[in-house]
Amino acid sequence: MPGFLRDQFYGNTIAEWLTAAAIILGTFIGIKLVYYVSSHFVRRIASKTKTKFDDVLIDVVESPVVAAITIAGIWVGISTLTLPESGQTLVDGGSTFGIVMCVTWLLSRVIDAVFAEILAPLASKTKTDLDDQLLPVARKGSKLIVWSLGTIVALNNAGYNVGAVLAGLGIGGLALAMAAKDTVANMFGGVTVFADRPFAVHDRICIDGHEGFVREIGIRTTRIETLAGPWVIIPNARFSDGEVENITIARGLRVELVVGLTYDTTHEQMQRAKQIIEDILEKHEETEIWDTGFENFGDFSLNIRAVYYVTGKRRPLPVQSEVNMAVLERFNAEGLDFAFPTQTLHLLRGDGQDGDEKQPSPPIGAGGRQPRARS
Repeated sequence: MPGFLRDQFYGNTIAEWLTAAAIILGTFIGIKLVYYVSSHFVRRIASKTKTKFDDVLIDVVESPVVAAITIAGIWVGISTLTLPESGQTLVDGGSTFGIVMCVTWLLSRVIDAVFAEILAPLASKTKTDLDDQLLPVARKGSKLIVWSLGTIVALNNAGYNVGAVLAGLGIGGLALAMAAKDTVANMFGGVTVFADRPFAVHDRICIDGHEGFVREIGIRTTRIETLAGPWVIIPNARFSDGEVENITIARGLRVELVVGLTYDTTHEQMQRAKQIIEDILEKHEETEIWDTGFENFGDFSLNIRAVYYVTGKRRPLPVQSEVNMAVLERFNAEGLDFAFPTQTLHLLRGDGQDGDEKQPSPPIGAGGRQPRARS
């Protein structure tokens, strides 16, 4: 061995420093090799199998295992050096903590994959929505428990007094609970939602002016996809001390359709128009008739009012559009004329007798059909 390799440098020879550096460098090269083999061979083989389990397993295991190998390689490399007792304790404790946290990370990813790939598809096939509500809560709760236990075990193995840490956390937790009373209220509100079940996932609700479909019920918040598109996150405390309108339970969204026909429409034509509207609503799979009838004699039209509910899970506007388009098509085919605002003016002569009637032109956008004057 050349003489300079035996020279001391911070308590270790240069040869020992080079050995430690070679082990650490070899660890990183090995990690690159693992990634190369995984992406070019293992993943390709897994993608050709019929089951998806192996693909998910590779995604779950790869990152935590690589992280653990990295920590272990650095630990072995540094352990070849002669360090002070405090330094060696720090290295051993830190490495143990890191490896235990990698194992915790692996378990957390396994739990996440089980919920996403196994339990979620099973829950989607059941008739009840209770499992769909509980699944996100159980998923987050399980991961929280795993990370909490993993952190405690890691700290204990690293040489820390876990009992003293937990006692400190208890005192700090009391102060934190006082400061985070809104969060605690939201968590109790989430328990209330699960216990009372005022609504379920996919129900259409309205609260504080926000109307939409419930997409996820969490421990602290509930996510609603509004009719306009954006998602609104509602704190669960609002459900325990506020009013919630469940539109799904209330048969659906109530819609009023008013159709005005011209005044020269006959009795038979009015009856036919009412039957057409009822026929359209009865045949539509997502509507339920509440009431229809000849409502009143308007200022310039004979009005038919139909009240129905949109009972499907689609947005209401497409359903209303389909109903309105069907009414327009059927009325045009039957020769039923829609009314638009018109006025008939009677001019008086000097002797108090009626003069000629003068009727204004139809308003812009009223269509090409000339309004009928009625005296």
